[in-house]
Amino acid sequence: MRIGELAARAGTTTRTLRYYESRGLLPARRGGNGYRTYDEADLKLLRQIRTLQDFGFDLEETRPFVECLRAGHPEGDSCPASLEVYRRKLDEIDELIGELQAVRAKIGVRLVTAEATEADVEPPLCELGGHEL
Repeated sequence: MRIGELAARAGTTTRTLRYYESRGLLPARRGGNGYRTYDEADLKLLRQIRTLQDFGFDLEETRPFVECLRAGHPEGDSCPASLEVYRRKLDEIDELIGELQAVRAKIGVRLVTAEATEADVEPPLCELGGHEL
């Protein structure tokens, strides 16, 4: 298939495919007419890359998965390098979850403090001199 068809089937753009090619993630094969040519294996590579990016992996983190597929493994995540990327990503996510839980706890304390303060303070006067509702 040609680049336009591959882009359409993968749900991306030809520009993206050329970028992946320049990064060495997508093979650069050309037919006798000089046009780029792709096959179903290339579509599988693209789907793997897109899925990982949807999960929050950056483009370089997808490389071991692409290489695993190219090495003939039916799934790109069964090679040691792919498994290591999964482990690192899970560690990164766990760290982010911890940071978010700490922020949430601080906001919770601030809310409780603000609510207690609000209950102890008389409502402010509105612009017309009366109390707000």
